[in-house]
Amino acid sequence: MYNLSYAETMDEICSDDRMNEAEAMDIVIGMLEVAREKGTQSREAVEAIFNTRRLWTYFMESLSDDANALPTALRADLISVGIWVLKEIEKIRKNEVQTFDGLIQINSIIRDSLQGASS
Repeated sequence: MYNLSYAETMDEICSDDRMNEAEAMDIVIGMLEVAREKGTQSREAVEAIFNTRRLWTYFMESLSDDANALPTALRADLISVGIWVLKEIEKIRKNEVQTFDGLIQINSIIRDSLQGASS
């Protein structure tokens, strides 16, 4: 269910508009919350991991683009967060971490920051 709707709207959501980025984060956070309830080995976890990785890969590619208007230091900090997210996803995938709490928390912080920036 989430995977289909996410895939259909990913191109629209992943634009330079911060509000759309926050909405994409909402989708991913919702998926991670469902995965937390269902467990790290569930189908929901696989979908949440896939889409979280996809979104953060998009963010990191955008942040590494010289045309990105954000300050260099902020871009570097966000890329560092992205690297942590990707590493945490891999730990969950390998069953080294049994919770989605850290991913939910950091994604929520970034989402809230994006919403504050767009207000």
